[in-house]
Amino acid sequence: MDFSGIADGFGFVGSQLGRLLFSFGSHLSFSSLGAALVIATAFYAGKRIKRGRRLNARVLFRALFPKRIVDSPSNSADIGYLFFNVLVFGIVFGWAILSYETVTNGIIAGLVRLFGQPAPSALPAWATNAAVTVMLFLAYELGYWFNHWLSHRVPVLWEFHKVHHSAEVLTPLTNFRVHPVYGWIFANILALSTAIANGFGNYAFGNTAHQYALADTNIILVFFIHTYVHLQHTHVWMAFTGLLGRLLVSPAHHQIHHSSNPAHFNRNYGSCLAVWDWMFGTLHVPARKREALTFGVEPDRYPAHTVTGELIAPFLRAGAHIAAMLPWRRATPDLAARDGKSSRAA
Repeated sequence: MDFSGIADGFGFVGSQLGRLLFSFGSHLSFSSLGAALVIATAFYAGKRIKRGRRLNARVLFRALFPKRIVDSPSNSADIGYLFFNVLVFGIVFGWAILSYETVTNGIIAGLVRLFGQPAPSALPAWATNAAVTVMLFLAYELGYWFNHWLSHRVPVLWEFHKVHHSAEVLTPLTNFRVHPVYGWIFANILALSTAIANGFGNYAFGNTAHQYALADTNIILVFFIHTYVHLQHTHVWMAFTGLLGRLLVSPAHHQIHHSSNPAHFNRNYGSCLAVWDWMFGTLHVPARKREALTFGVEPDRYPAHTVTGELIAPFLRAGAHIAAMLPWRRATPDLAARDGKSSRAA
């Protein structure tokens, strides 16, 4: 019996887990989770001190890890999504890398044809590297916002993104609660937006500038991952208000994005920066005092937190949306009228 294939499979999973847990650029590294835990602990400890209460390790632990969240079926499903997406991540990431390289080279080639060969930059290396670092971070944030906006506004895409919003409690693992179709689209839109910025940056600075990065991840993004990004998918109500709330997406911003209250729908699409939401009119700045929120979407439609309900059913619902747009569906007056009525009712 040939065990080489099995060994290769375990090796692939091991390498993916190693990259996920130990890389500084990972969205679930031990270093970033540890930093988030320290910040959350300090946040709750500061609140108790401000209220004149004694610090108690047991009370802090219960505040950080509420039993209702730890024991929730939604949390158990998030753990399953984590391992599932570790397996498919390599394929998705490989497609995105190909897109990134192709678009970058295409942008540079197009600029060369239009304006000729670029001249080397007269700026010092640190300045050009810093400029490209900021350009790529802003491009990442804009791509994130645009993908997120599309996923909420286009019914076919929403059916796949809805899987993420089906979470009824939020933990850092909810970040991995994504349908593979959504993950593929997300990765390639980000690759497209950052590749365009990289192409223009390389041309502007004579192909001499490189972003500052840790583990191949933009250093600015690494900073946010190691501060409060993990807390966005938690119960920790840390709200940025005023001007800061228009610049940065606090944990409370993103918790409002997950709210089942219709008043919060289609708000706060950003990842780290709120400026794109502010610019495009989709920003909801949270109140400093905790708002009463519930999470989840359509709990009575398909079994929640199951393979059938969240991996297979989105294909069926997306297919129904596509079928409704086919020419022969629109050509039938009675059917068109019925579909229009249903759409308005929804």
